[in-house]
Amino acid sequence: MSEKTKKKTGAEEIQWDLSDLYKSIDDPQLEKDRETVREKAQAFAKNYKGNIANLNAGEFKKVLQEYEEILELIGKIGSYAHLIWSTNTSKPEYGKLIQQSKELSSEIHQKLVFFDVEWLDVDDEKAGQWIESDDLSHYRHYLETSRRYKEHILSEKEEQILSAKSVTGSSAWNRYFDETLGAATFELEGEELTEQEVLSKLHEPDRELRKKAHASLTDTFKDLSRTLTFVFNTLLADKHTNDKLRNYDSWISSRNLSNEIDDDTVELLVNSVTSSYSLVQRFYKLKRDLLGYDKLYDYDRYAPLLQNEEEVQWDKAREIVLSSYSEFHPEMGEIAGKFFEKSWIDAAIKPGKRGGAYSASTVPSVHPYVFMNFDGKIRDVQTLAHELGHGVHQYLARKQGPLQAGTPLTTAETASVFGEMLVFQNLIKKLDDPKEKLALLMGKIDDTIATVFRQVSMNRFEHAMHTKRREEGELTTEEFSKLWRSTQEELYGDSVEITESYNLWWCYIPHFLHTPGYVYAYAFGELLVLALYEEYTRSENGFSEKYISMLEAGGSDWPENIVSKVGLDITDRDFWDKGLSAVEKMVQQAEELAKQIN
Repeated sequence: MSEKTKKKTGAEEIQWDLSDLYKSIDDPQLEKDRETVREKAQAFAKNYKGNIANLNAGEFKKVLQEYEEILELIGKIGSYAHLIWSTNTSKPEYGKLIQQSKELSSEIHQKLVFFDVEWLDVDDEKAGQWIESDDLSHYRHYLETSRRYKEHILSEKEEQILSAKSVTGSSAWNRYFDETLGAATFELEGEELTEQEVLSKLHEPDRELRKKAHASLTDTFKDLSRTLTFVFNTLLADKHTNDKLRNYDSWISSRNLSNEIDDDTVELLVNSVTSSYSLVQRFYKLKRDLLGYDKLYDYDRYAPLLQNEEEVQWDKAREIVLSSYSEFHPEMGEIAGKFFEKSWIDAAIKPGKRGGAYSASTVPSVHPYVFMNFDGKIRDVQTLAHELGHGVHQYLARKQGPLQAGTPLTTAETASVFGEMLVFQNLIKKLDDPKEKLALLMGKIDDTIATVFRQVSMNRFEHAMHTKRREEGELTTEEFSKLWRSTQEELYGDSVEITESYNLWWCYIPHFLHTPGYVYAYAFGELLVLALYEEYTRSENGFSEKYISMLEAGGSDWPENIVSKVGLDITDRDFWDKGLSAVEKMVQQAEELAKQIN
């Protein structure tokens, strides 16, 4: 189908208005803010360098407030550059802008790094007094969590060097990865499409189209494999170097510290999920039978059960999400509505635009923005719900300020996945036809498996590639592919036939490079939400208010304390099994519906 005859979804003109950050890349305020942040950083260093340990609690509070002002301004500049670049990674002036912002960020960080070094060098007794003081009560959690980095921070000069080199090191390689895939084209049925457009074909009912899309993706991945293999090797080596310098025990230790979770809890989560891989295999065997296939190939995993899946228009998607949010809590619907009314969403699919979706919190003085590629499928409605969940969370948490508004990744996915669940339950309760219910339920289980089990299998791939890179040196494309295939075969068993072409599909996943160790947080969030939603259905009154309070807390407390606001204990060793039992219940429900239809 040509571009001219392609069905419109109404999202083609949905582009965000970034003027709340800056009016354009030539906005004079942008240059003025660059100079202001340099001046503030210089004054901060002049006033406080070498003096942190001599302050009292009240004086230290003033330091933190000034520190936040600098973070706010540099965050605003960086957010704008990243957002506008995401919409067209092939535009040179946007590439220049994002590089300028990274270099500025590094410059400012080098001026400020003395603060972290001196604060962590304060003796434990005095630091404890500050943490417990009334003057610093607002910053208590930030102060507590930052002290855990005491054994991992280097000298001021070493930190400055690492910051300066990151601009031409890991940051540059990540940008190169994004721009390489952003500029890549994929030939499908005589058309040159973007990665996102071709990936969306894997959800089409036409099996031959899915197979062709799969081949199209693989062909371009093959063309790029030498480049992408080099990028992966370089960034794996860079992380290894940094981990050694900072005295981290393993490749995942820094991520777990950032997530405010201990290594044992992560291992327990991973082991709980991998030991339940049979549930994935049980589901895909059911799906294979329902589709009437002798074999289910990897390009069949996301095939819809109904052959005539209706295109969802943008306005309809908006209505579904906002009504679901508003029914749960009016304030959630009101905040989510702002994203549409004030053009805080970029949803159009266009050449050069990054694939995927995200919600950017930007800075507390502004508001979040949502980025996605809307293609008119029911899964795009779920993606919209997911990112708006992040957006509502980020909007509510702004009151915590720059140092505590952000949440660790372990709880960052809670609001997004809960938003998806609200939309799913809203959709399924309106259906009477068992076939339609089954199709929607199967799609939800597909998403849940992708979020819990597939993400943990990718964590296993990450573990394998980091370990092998550290022990044996640079890896070949074939070695990466062998590790990838092994982890995927463990996940799918004999329920899915993994093609030879799929071996290369590790190479396009940005989380492996941008945020090493990120992926298990998706499983954490999904299993947490399954327990959260069960608690919601059992609660008679007040749950939604507690939920809003949980989101407002942002990153101002430990994850287990924040989640306890809604009555859950994530430190319970049986907690993950409860979430996995909820997944099994969904599979059982699908099996029962299938029997009912037959």
